[in-house]
Amino acid sequence: MEGKTTISQKFSAFSHKLFGTTPNDGDIQPKESWSYSICGLGQNFICTVIGSYLTVFMTDALGFNIDTNVGAMTGVTAVAILMLVTRLFDAFNDPIMGSIVDRTRTKWGKCRPYLLWMAIPIAIMTILCFLPWYPKDLGGFIALSLIYVVWSVVYTVADVPYWGLSTTMTNNTTKRGNLLTIARLFCTAGAGLVTILVPQITAAVTKQYHYTTADGKSLVNPIYAVENATTLKYTYFIIAIVLVILSLPMFYIGFKNTKERCGTIEDNQKLPSLGHNLKLLFKNKELMLIVLSGILGGARMVYTYTGGLYFCKYALGDEGAYSLLTMLVVPGGLIASVLCPWLTKKFTKKWSFIGSHIIGAIAMVVMFFMWDFDKGALRGTNGTAGLVVCVVCMLLIGIPQGISNIMTYAMIGDTVEYLEWKTGERAEGICFAMQTLINKIGMAIGAFIGVIAYRMSGISPSNPEGSMTVDGLNKLWLMLVLSGVVSFIACVIPMFFYTITEDKQRWLVEQINLRKAESATQAEVSDTENA
Repeated sequence: MEGKTTISQKFSAFSHKLFGTTPNDGDIQPKESWSYSICGLGQNFICTVIGSYLTVFMTDALGFNIDTNVGAMTGVTAVAILMLVTRLFDAFNDPIMGSIVDRTRTKWGKCRPYLLWMAIPIAIMTILCFLPWYPKDLGGFIALSLIYVVWSVVYTVADVPYWGLSTTMTNNTTKRGNLLTIARLFCTAGAGLVTILVPQITAAVTKQYHYTTADGKSLVNPIYAVENATTLKYTYFIIAIVLVILSLPMFYIGFKNTKERCGTIEDNQKLPSLGHNLKLLFKNKELMLIVLSGILGGARMVYTYTGGLYFCKYALGDEGAYSLLTMLVVPGGLIASVLCPWLTKKFTKKWSFIGSHIIGAIAMVVMFFMWDFDKGALRGTNGTAGLVVCVVCMLLIGIPQGISNIMTYAMIGDTVEYLEWKTGERAEGICFAMQTLINKIGMAIGAFIGVIAYRMSGISPSNPEGSMTVDGLNKLWLMLVLSGVVSFIACVIPMFFYTITEDKQRWLVEQINLRKAESATQAEVSDTENA
């Protein structure tokens, strides 16, 4: 019994140190932080299987590909447009959901309830997205498109309040930064597990339908193209079911073990309208700079989305290599994530963000020159030299990815206090809706560029070797790498104008608390005089 108590005490002390919390001080506690992070893990299981594999499911499994017409377009073009339009529609739903969150009043708070209410609807819609029985015609495409639109709306109803919850749990910027650091690590782990394991599974179950080309690529044998697609359909369907089953309890853990302390809505408080909240957004100029930066940075990691999977599957002839591609970003991202508190203290969030993204841009420029455009392949013997350099560059690119994953959330949290200082209103829901808007626009851009690059390459999944050309592979590389270079450079420009430092955030909180204290004192005096 003593041994168990000792281990528990050590873990408790470790957790308090990790999150920068103090036992029984009335503020956020480690159990809440762990539970919040676990919820993010489950959330990213679902988000990643949709974001990374629904397009491949549609083109390579269901058959909406270059060889198929959907209305007046090829299947691939239709899928690209669907992904872009739906995700943009979904992104601009976020401010609406944010406003709904700011108007929510329940015994559990205004953010937590959505983790309880939306877990099952998200699970159902995720499974429906991967049903293997959609016909390969216009009717099937429309049916799946409608399901995907509904999924995007349902997911938004939980995603916006999940990130807004971090601001209601504590208004201490250091504790909130620590919370988001660990939460984003869990989210990255959830996304990483899915992106690493799914290609390995799909490559293994379809291996029997592949053959090895003279240059060592493993490609689908045209004779077995139908069998390959059928196996993929049911494999993705089973994967979706498994991920949903794993994710559901994580949503409930996040709901049950967290507490809202800041920004609570009083019974007599007037609830803000959507129009009012939108006006507040544009008064929050610091938040608008973060949003602009996020939109401009939407294509930074396009090669880790669908386009990267297509590149590995066909240009490299190894679908499982996509797991390695995504894993290469992880070490730099994890190191950067762990160092975020130190970087924040040493350089501030703003300059850590800017500096890391300049490093990312340089790394991607170097990657660009590792491609031999005469051969349509990486440079060196069998592409070895180019591959080694690209591996190093991708490790470096993980640094800004890790920093961005954490610091933008923390910076948005700081802008909530800025808005409250400026207007007297916090509006966490609609402020954090901007982060989910940024994420979804990034996913929209990433999926669109990836699928369009696939379309431009002219590669047919039913006969890949016979459809691949040097020109097509060059186009695939150009789209995936150059878009990243431009995006890395563009996203740092707005951040030069961002002005909230850590000291300024603490000053803002002090001013807000002073204002509240003065208001309370005046109210007491008024009550005394009236009495």
